Amino acid sequence: MIAHNQTNHQHRPVAVFWGLSSFEMLAMFRRGLFYAYLSIYLRHFIGMSVTETTLFATFPMIANVLCQTFVWGTISDRFQVRRTLIIYGEALAGLGTVMVWYAHTLTAQRSHAGWVIIAGLTVVELFWSMSNVGWSALISDIYRARDRTMIQGRLASIGGVGRMAGVWIGGLLYDGMGQYYAGWGFQHGALFFVAAGVMFISIAPMLLVPEGGILTNTHAAVNPEESTANGSERLFVVFLMAMTLIHFGRNSIAIIIPQYLTLESGFAVSSRMLSYIVNTQSAAMILTGLVSGWFARRMGDGPSLLLGSVVAIVAIVLFALSDNLALIFGINALRGFSEVIILTTSYAFASILIPPAKRARYFGWFNATFFLSWGVPGTLIAGPITDVMISRGYAEVMAYRMAFVSASVLTLLGVIILSVLLWTIRNKGQALETVKDEK
Repeated sequence: MIAHNQTNHQHRPVAVFWGLSSFEMLAMFRRGLFYAYLSIYLRHFIGMSVTETTLFATFPMIANVLCQTFVWGTISDRFQVRRTLIIYGEALAGLGTVMVWYAHTLTAQRSHAGWVIIAGLTVVELFWSMSNVGWSALISDIYRARDRTMIQGRLASIGGVGRMAGVWIGGLLYDGMGQYYAGWGFQHGALFFVAAGVMFISIAPMLLVPEGGILTNTHAAVNPEESTANGSERLFVVFLMAMTLIHFGRNSIAIIIPQYLTLESGFAVSSRMLSYIVNTQSAAMILTGLVSGWFARRMGDGPSLLLGSVVAIVAIVLFALSDNLALIFGINALRGFSEVIILTTSYAFASILIPPAKRARYFGWFNATFFLSWGVPGTLIAGPITDVMISRGYAEVMAYRMAFVSASVLTLLGVIILSVLLWTIRNKGQALETVKDEK
């Protein structure tokens, strides 16, 4: 009890949120800075195929998920450590990022450099997975179930500010502020160095946050005795199936969208214009994060998640049909709205179904549906569709658009499963209420 009171005294709610939000802002900054342009560097500068470019997400994300689920998640639950994993994960990933840049400059052929980056980022993800699983469990440790959607929304909004800044600066560094050539920022290390530096800096805000764990949580957290509804673990498996399809569908095209927008035969946007387009999504994420808690309270987490998923499908279909650059900005705003709604409500929904004692391991599975979606569906579906159509003589623009169509179909399948799940839960809840009334 003494240790618990000391934790509450040392970590005030405002300071805790400040630490979490600052970390989220920095994390989204370096992701926007680095990953918004890595795809076009591998495709247009190094010369890899569309499918090959997706591997920079596929292999690292597989490594990330395996470690989250079978290594760091188990350690986190066994010793109830969260913050420690985040700090070590960011520090080691920062060192690894610098080493990846140096290693890729040693290759004799430009094409080999791409494979070195992919292999290097796969190793780096082993460390980032420490941070990812610790972060997911920590939020549920600290905040009550009814507050999690609101908190995640606020964090997403603040993270959107960081992402916007990162994408903008990344666009400037990619070609050396227009003084050099497209790809300069990666080849000469500027983007690697800034991303690594931000990882080191992001450690500082975590010192304001408690260690976490259900035995050392703050006064705002749920109790160790918090239980989930009967049968929730079975429902959680179905929920994972739905989220896998939704994430895999909408994110299967995430890597190829920058390539599509920079096609000379298509929109042919510059790296700076690309940053403006991407940041339309960031701006929408900022605004949506402020109201996602309101959506959850008015509609419920499940219906809000369904709404966000449907909007994602609409955005993908419009992407496939649009020839107007101005409309692309609006479509990206829809993508930003759906991104935040899906992430915040799905997290809150999952946190209710997951038993507190198994948070890190089960969140490892939940995170897998999201993290794997950045590479696996691109490698297995979107990339091959695009490459095969190009190889058969179709215009590049048409090839990319067919990948968008496949993404919308995959997302729709996830929405159907989610709808059935929500209908089942609703009927189950009504049945339980009827039994209570009869008693």
